[in-house]
Amino acid sequence: MHMSDALVAPVVAATMYAASAVVVGYAIKRFKREDDQKQIPVMGVLGAFVFAVQMVNFSIPGTGASGHLTGGLLLSSLLGPYAAFLTMTGILIVQSLLFADGGLLALGCNIWNMAFYSCFVGALIIWQFITRNGISRRRIVIASILGSVVSLQLGAFSVAVETTASGITELPFRLFVTVMQPVHLAIGMSEGIITAAILSFVYRVRPELLWTGKQPANSTSNSALFSGRQIIVTFLIAFVIVGGCLTLLASSSPDGLEWSVNRVAGEKSIHSTGVIYTISEKIRGLTSLFPDYTVAGKDTHTGTSLSGLIGGVLVMILLGIVSRLIRQTKRGRK
Repeated sequence: MHMSDALVAPVVAATMYAASAVVVGYAIKRFKREDDQKQIPVMGVLGAFVFAVQMVNFSIPGTGASGHLTGGLLLSSLLGPYAAFLTMTGILIVQSLLFADGGLLALGCNIWNMAFYSCFVGALIIWQFITRNGISRRRIVIASILGSVVSLQLGAFSVAVETTASGITELPFRLFVTVMQPVHLAIGMSEGIITAAILSFVYRVRPELLWTGKQPANSTSNSALFSGRQIIVTFLIAFVIVGGCLTLLASSSPDGLEWSVNRVAGEKSIHSTGVIYTISEKIRGLTSLFPDYTVAGKDTHTGTSLSGLIGGVLVMILLGIVSRLIRQTKRGRK
């Protein structure tokens, strides 16, 4: 659901940048307050895993469209919504700048549509409410599916609102919404099922790692099948497998947003002209080292695998640096 610059007017882009910046500031404040050093390596590894997973588009039967996991609810269920929101923001920044995935002008919109709803609505409201009296496999499934569906529906609706408010395309709001919502309902259901499967595994091997909005218990139970370090290693291995191998199996069909634009506008792509858009494209031309998840001089398959692994590592490095800077800022003030 990464929006391109062609859908967003500068005024709308600036508004969504401001809105997302406010949430980023709030998330940083709460992240400092939690002051959990153990979150830093987990943020990096999970961020890399979600980056790789987002590259694996799956086909939506009967539509010709594809979708991919957003990952915000998955991250929130393991890190809490504040660390998860910062992790999602880092992923989206890396995707926009280095991989030309999502417009630079539209980055504020994408952070809001993909990170805010999944972390603060899907997790902070829906997941926390359903798991308030304890976690069970049944509650994990319900919270994962409901949280994913609601988050994707809100995100898809916001795309239509932001596009219409921009007024630079000829996409009729009602028609755009009626195309966007059903396909993202299917994507949300798929994400919910996959998220539930991953979190059910974590619940089985290390249930205290799941976030409930309460102070986590320090488990010393011998019944835990995996240690916290082993969980991190498991997700790291999963990242390598997904980023290096499963990305090659990704559907080539357009994602839900691109497919919806094609259906409504009858065009494969929409372009906008103007000084702001030209500047944005020039900046992305300088920063996008791996455009469309390719590596210069490599064939398509090798380039896709390498870009998935390189992107994940870059996300880990970025999140590690930023999270440590935030922690050090807090200590400096003390």
